[in-house]
Formats: sequence, structure tokens, C-alpha cells
Amino acid sequence: MTPSRRAVLVGLGAELAAPGGQAATPGERLAAAARRQVGVTPGYDPAYRKLAYPGGDVPRRTGVCADVVVRAVRDAWGLDLQQLIHEDMAGDFAAYPTTWGLKRPDANIDHRRVPNLETFWRRQGAKLWEADGWRLGVDFSGALRPGDLLTWLTLPGGRPHVAIVVAGGLWPRIVQNNGGGTREEPLALMAIHAAHGHYRWGPPLPRADLSGGRGRRSG
Repeated sequence: MTPSRRAVLVGLGAELAAPGGQAATPGERLAAAARRQVGVTPGYDPAYRKLAYPGGDVPRRTGVCADVVVRAVRDAWGLDLQQLIHEDMAGDFAAYPTTWGLKRPDANIDHRRVPNLETFWRRQGAKLWEADGWRLGVDFSGALRPGDLLTWLTLPGGRPHVAIVVAGGLWPRIVQNNGGGTREEPLALMAIHAAHGHYRWGPPLPRADLSGGRGRRSG
């Protein structure tokens, strides 16, 4: 077993138990998977690349903000946003943004674009809040939980950006790649940017735990 494989398995075992002996929620598992990327991805590279499908990825030493989410979702939940978004776009391409002038889905890049992620989460019923005007970059509606997904329009230029909440409370923390590699940072560092969306999405809960149509949201 390679050292990297062993580290993944050790991390997975550690995240399955929460303080007090309770099982970790889907959101906590996502936050743990995001944290494991810190130190693994020191670079940032937005270049278009041909990817395998499904399960395609650029080298983990680099990537963009969306790659943090895609990798964490695969590692924590075994779900592939590349495939999920590609299939959803193939079924209703008109529901997705036309910003890039594409005529059909492109599995190499669609899941790596924040507006597409936002659209997918909205269509999954995961939207908790979206801005209807300019909002301070820490001014998200409602409490933040580990595993929540936040988006911004960053300065300068309003570039879409996404990060994963890894700690809530009075001093929330996020894991993101905002140009300098994947890092864990205080949410407060994003205050100068414009808050755009707050989503809570995850794998279906066990049947016994389903209530009120919330089966696709994380804990």
C-alpha cells in the first residue's frame, strides 16, 4: 500500500467518529475530506484540460476552487460531480448558464465552473440562500455548518468562487483554493468580496432518517 493510500484510509477511519462517539454527519465528512487537501495542493491552474470520464481530475498538486469541492465530494461520499453535472446538463442543457457559449455539455470543464455547481445544487434543492444584491463576503444568511458550500463574486472583476465550510460558530473557517493552493482560512478573509450563495447538499440519508424531503441535504 502506498503512503498516500494509507493516509487516505487512516483519515477516513478517523472522520467516521465524532466527539462523544457519535457518527460523523455527511457534512463533517465533507469538511474532513476538504482539510486533507491542505498541503497536497500547493498550486492553482485554471487551464482547460482533457479529463478522463467519469472520475477525471487534474493532478492533485494543482487545480481551481471547484476542484477542492469535486475532490472532497468524491473522497467523502463517493459521489462524482463530474458525472452528476454532465448527466444533468445532458438532460436539460438550457437550465445551465450560457456564459461560455457552449452548444452541448463538456465533461472536461463543466463541473469545474462555479455557476454550473450553483445551478446543480439549486436543482437538487440544496439552496439555503442566494444574494439578490451586493452583500459583504461574510454576510451569509443563516448559521454555517461543516460541509456547507459557499460562493462569492470576488474582487477584482467578480470572478465566481466556491469554498467548503469546515467550522461554524462565531469564527467560521473554510477550505478553499483562491489562487495560492488549497488552504484552511478564516471566513473573515473573504469579507471584501461579495457573498453570493449558501448551499447544503449531500448524499441521500438512510431511509429511516428521511423527513420532509430533506434526503439530499447533508448534516
